[in-house]
Amino acid sequence: MTPERTPDGRYVVVDGRRWRTADPALPEDVRARLLHHLGVARSAVRTSKGDDHAVAAARARVQLAKTGLGERGPAWWEQDDAARRERWELALRELER
Repeated sequence: MTPERTPDGRYVVVDGRRWRTADPALPEDVRARLLHHLGVARSAVRTSKGDDHAVAAARARVQLAKTGLGERGPAWWEQDDAARRERWELALRELER
C-alpha cells in the first residue's frame, strides 16, 4: 500500500502524521546507497542496546543518512540543485569512510 502524499508531494501522511519525503532529484543509485546505510544504521541502533556510545554512533549515522536523503535538515525544495547534490554527496562521503 502506498502512503498518502500531500498535494505538493513534499510529505507522506502515515496515521495522520506528516513525514518529509526523500528528495525526488536523488539519482536512483544514490538513493539505494543512502537507504542501505540507513538500514544498517537502524539495525545497529537495535543491536547496540546497553552500549550508550554505540547507540549514539548508530543514531548519528541514521541522522546522516536521512539528511542525505533530504528527509531531515534543510528542506530539499528550498535548496538549489548544487546544494541538493552537495547534501547527498557529503552524506555519502561521511557514511562510506
